[in-house]
Amino acid sequence: MGNCVQKLTENTALIASKDTWIEGLAVQQLIKTSELENMHRVAGMPDLHPGRGYPIGAAFFTTGKIYPALIGNDIGCGMSLWQTSAKISKLNLDKLAKKFNHVEQPLDDSWHTFIESRKNEKSITTNSYDHALGTIGGGNHFAEFQAIDQVYDQAALDALGIDKKHLQLLVHSGSRGLGQSILVKHITKHNHSGLNVNDIDFASYIAAHNEALRWAELNRELIALRFLAAIRSDGHCILDINHNLVSPQKIDDTQGWLHRKGATPSDQGYVVIPGSRGDYSYLVKPYAVPNEHTLASLFSLAHGAGRKWQRGACQSRLSHKYKREDLYRTELGSRVICGNKELLYDEAPQAYKKCESIITDLVEARLINVVAKLRPVLTFKTNGSCAE
Repeated sequence: MGNCVQKLTENTALIASKDTWIEGLAVQQLIKTSELENMHRVAGMPDLHPGRGYPIGAAFFTTGKIYPALIGNDIGCGMSLWQTSAKISKLNLDKLAKKFNHVEQPLDDSWHTFIESRKNEKSITTNSYDHALGTIGGGNHFAEFQAIDQVYDQAALDALGIDKKHLQLLVHSGSRGLGQSILVKHITKHNHSGLNVNDIDFASYIAAHNEALRWAELNRELIALRFLAAIRSDGHCILDINHNLVSPQKIDDTQGWLHRKGATPSDQGYVVIPGSRGDYSYLVKPYAVPNEHTLASLFSLAHGAGRKWQRGACQSRLSHKYKREDLYRTELGSRVICGNKELLYDEAPQAYKKCESIITDLVEARLINVVAKLRPVLTFKTNGSCAE
């Protein structure tokens, strides 16, 4: 299949060169998952890393059955990219860093009419988690202001309406407590055994899952709008892509269900593949015409740089070399806002692979063309302890 598409088993492919380091446990989890009942094909991405039983950075194709546990608790986790009206030439990083004191609080009553209108447009009926709308959450979620560092396809930038003289805003978040509640309800009743398409709970799970996708999309929209409001800027959404979901898909003339767990769809247009907070992100254009590699990858791409180190181990690895204050600035000159010490270390750039290596694998696998490289300017994680 080529140097960047490795066949691990009869139904398991790994989209990565042999030079790309991937933890052995992640590969074990990938192969183990490929052995589940009704599992037809599995594809690991170059950012593959171990998860809780199932690997992150992979796509799974089943027939007649779905596995909600593969998607996990953060249904609809994804990325949105916004073009802002803030000019880079007028940027004052010290002033910018002071503008986000209230972006983690529940949205106040001035947002109520807008939220209700957007919920109605998106057919979102649940109200139980409205207090979390417009909030980022913990883990690897973030909001990041970026600058276009290098352009490889100006025509594509023009078509998207991106102006490199202005800041971009990248938002990474999902369905917060709503997705968690859906998974807990499923696991409590079915454990990890999955659902056959004719099971009585199948339709109700899919309906709840699809609403969580729409909720996550609205959440990212509200996060972006409140960050734009914080810097007194206008903006518009360039793209919004979910990378934790299950959806109907036809592959090799077989109708089934494609699960993506930290895998970005390659069949929905342009996407951003982010690096760590101290690394570049990449705006890419997936190959529009299917080829043997897009099929092997299950029409999916990496969703980021991929972790090198497990969470919880980062502080002991880094604290002897870096003081806490050292981690608020990056080698690229960007600023980091993170008031949670454990998260500050867990999400340090050193805990992640270089995004360039991930992009190189995807390019060599003939899955993407690179449009632009984006440099972090300011990454917001949390002002304090970040409750999930």
